Amino acid sequence: MTEHTGHGEERTFAALAPVHGRGFAQTWWGRAWLKALEDAALDAGQLKEGRRLARAGAVGAVAVRPGRVTAVVRDRDGTAHRADVLLQELSEAHWDRFLGMAAERSGHIAALLDREMPPHLVEDAATAGVDLLPGLGDLEAECDCGAWDHCGHTAALSYQVARLLDQDPFVLLLMRGRAERALLDELQIRSAGPGAEERRAPETPQDGLDAVEAYAAGDILPPLPEPPGLPAEPGPPPSLDTEAPPGPGVDPGALEFLAARAAQEAHRMLAEALRDGHGRQPVEAALTPDEDAVRLAAGDPEPSVASRLAEGSGRGREGLALAVRAWRYGGAAALAVLDEEWPVPAEALARARAALEAAWDEDERPPLRPAHNRWTVVGGSAQLRLGRDGRWWPYRKERGRWAPAGPAAHDPATALASVDAED
Repeated sequence: MTEHTGHGEERTFAALAPVHGRGFAQTWWGRAWLKALEDAALDAGQLKEGRRLARAGAVGAVAVRPGRVTAVVRDRDGTAHRADVLLQELSEAHWDRFLGMAAERSGHIAALLDREMPPHLVEDAATAGVDLLPGLGDLEAECDCGAWDHCGHTAALSYQVARLLDQDPFVLLLMRGRAERALLDELQIRSAGPGAEERRAPETPQDGLDAVEAYAAGDILPPLPEPPGLPAEPGPPPSLDTEAPPGPGVDPGALEFLAARAAQEAHRMLAEALRDGHGRQPVEAALTPDEDAVRLAAGDPEPSVASRLAEGSGRGREGLALAVRAWRYGGAAALAVLDEEWPVPAEALARARAALEAAWDEDERPPLRPAHNRWTVVGGSAQLRLGRDGRWWPYRKERGRWAPAGPAAHDPATALASVDAED
């Protein structure tokens, strides 16, 4: 049932299935929601109880409306409690400012339609004084159990909301005061701009017009052309079939492979630029020769080229195969985790230990043996590796060597669960 309330409306989500052995938030905005909860909670025991209840499926259907989420949460003995988590709605002035920023770039609207929260939009809005994501102390709790701070019931509801946010960031926008349909309608109006009938041709004096004034008016300038369409596939590389024999040390097959990979990379970069509305793209660090060799090997070259890459990188065929697997999971960052074993600084080590303790209930936590930035499951064939960016990478023992087993995760339980899923 949907109930309209001003600019917003109420949405009800069916109870989610129990979840075991994984984190609650996979997206960066879902983790920001949980950070606001966990940073403000005064009782870590209530957070742990909330995680246990949420994992056990004790949270019923979740009702979301402007300023509030509500659900019935059942205790271990089956006692039902109504839990509410409150978040202040944005003012009309804040919404006007946020919608103006969102409409400036078509990539923002496209990302929202893809159920993604554009990080640049959220950062720019925060700089302009519009805090879309909750911060410390923004999530208020109400529960009929009588607790004055977050209890296990409101914590369980918050963890469940993080899962909903992963699926649909419009849940957060609704809590802030705008329903999806109303928000998209406003963005469409702002993106369209003033109608053609409102545009007025400048008057042209009979005696002419000063060139500086004409240029400053802007109305005489032709409109910008439409952006180019994205080709269906990369263009074919140039043919190297010539009558003249290649020079010494020149491998035509390797050159054709490099040209094809360059065309594929150019096609990918053009697709990203068109998708993001021609916004500024982050500048990627230049690859080292070893990283570039692994990147090329990940393109499935023919055997002769693969052999040269294995030899030139010094990894050998088996080592290059492991490096390619790591690259496909996470590029240069994943490759560094494969190659590097480093002592974790004290502060980062404390955060890592806290994350490991919070990831599982005490009776579910696997025994782990630490060594530098690696935690190995005792008596098992799984391992967690901590990257320098704080993310966890899953590894599996294969034929006596540790091999990448999945992409990185911010939650160690999520990373380790991917090893079990592969098994």
